[in-house]
Amino acid sequence: MKCLALLAAAFCLALPAHAQTEYRFSPVNQANIATAASYWNPIVAYVQEKSGVKLSLKLGRTSADTTAYVLAQEVDFAFTNHLFSPDREQLGWKVFGRRTTPALHGVIVVPADSPITDLTQLEGKEVGFPGPEAFIAYKTTYAQLLQRKINVRTVFGGNMDGAFAQLFSGKVAAVGANSQLAEGYTKREGRQFRVLWTSEAYNDLALMVAPRVPERDAQAVARAFVGMASDPQGREILSSVNKLIGLPADAVFIASDGKEYAAYKRFYQTAPASLR
Repeated sequence: MKCLALLAAAFCLALPAHAQTEYRFSPVNQANIATAASYWNPIVAYVQEKSGVKLSLKLGRTSADTTAYVLAQEVDFAFTNHLFSPDREQLGWKVFGRRTTPALHGVIVVPADSPITDLTQLEGKEVGFPGPEAFIAYKTTYAQLLQRKINVRTVFGGNMDGAFAQLFSGKVAAVGANSQLAEGYTKREGRQFRVLWTSEAYNDLALMVAPRVPERDAQAVARAFVGMASDPQGREILSSVNKLIGLPADAVFIASDGKEYAAYKRFYQTAPASLR
């Protein structure tokens, strides 16, 4: 028995460190669960294979779930823009990549055939948003309504698709949205919007890693994400899943040191206290 125990211990020591740990990757869920899973599962499988690092997808039901997972230390990697406020920067998460999609804008939209043509007409009406953590779709758009002193009743749909469903069912008069997701929804569902207001430009969500992840494993995962762009197999996967959510077929992941997210940090310098 003693020999067997020694052999087992020796075998464990011989394994690379990353084989001992399964890391959890949580992207902000911007669509419905099925669509989000169909987009991310092939990507996570590829990254795990190429990096040699065990990685599992932890997908939340709402756009706020990823942030809850981060704050509870339940995930190790994330695709998010919820961690750029001053207090959350203290958590030590680092940006290592981003997606090469066009700049995002917060937009306040109504159906194309809506009688509403101006923000002031939203006074007293119900306006939908994905959730209170959605930076582009909620924080930038609601800040604009507060700045203009337009009083609305907020309704959270859980994710962007949920908010759009509320809009087209007539439950809300308008929606605070992410421009990329509004365009993707139009491509997928054929629904047309009228844009009442558009924010300044922000980069797409960031690939981020928790400070507790060993540097070797963090770098291996980063290389795998970025390497998809130059690998025929990786590009084929991205081209296929991009179509599912209405992204450009050639959208890939590239390295980032986080400097491209300065606009997010500027927002928090002047944002209402309730949105920080």
